[in-house]
Amino acid sequence: MLKGLVSKLNTWLQRNIIVRNLEFFQDFIIISLCLGLFCVMLIRLGDMFFSFLHPLDLRQVTSDILFILILVELFRLLIDHLQQQRTSVTAAVEITIVSALREVILRGVIEIPRDQIFGIAIFLLVLTGIMVALPWISRFLEQVKIPHPETTEKTQLLAETHLTSDYL
Repeated sequence: MLKGLVSKLNTWLQRNIIVRNLEFFQDFIIISLCLGLFCVMLIRLGDMFFSFLHPLDLRQVTSDILFILILVELFRLLIDHLQQQRTSVTAAVEITIVSALREVILRGVIEIPRDQIFGIAIFLLVLTGIMVALPWISRFLEQVKIPHPETTEKTQLLAETHLTSDYL
């Protein structure tokens, strides 16, 4: 009984070390992405200001501004992920909506074929539906409280440890 408990504890500890190392590597990747996005934002901002020296193309300036805002939102999404160790679905949906609208503005509504406009409209409606339904889904999941398998395994291990210590 005690050997089984020790082997389960060792397995849990090894799994914990592996997960911690993977999270560290993931944080390293996210920090690298943040630095890369920051550099791209600075380059695009400089290009946008240099484009003011030429005759203004309102569509291009609007597209550049939206692109920089998308990069800022992606940067914010990565920072939030570093702080909270989870990704905000609403922020990702917002970024996707703005990205789709940027492409429409960049190409122009008149130049895009009708079936693509229809597809973009359906895509935006689905994303809006996700944003509207997300609070209801999260409230439902909080009420259900589905236990995570790893949590129940830890609880069982602690209960077995408590039972064996009572008999010793």
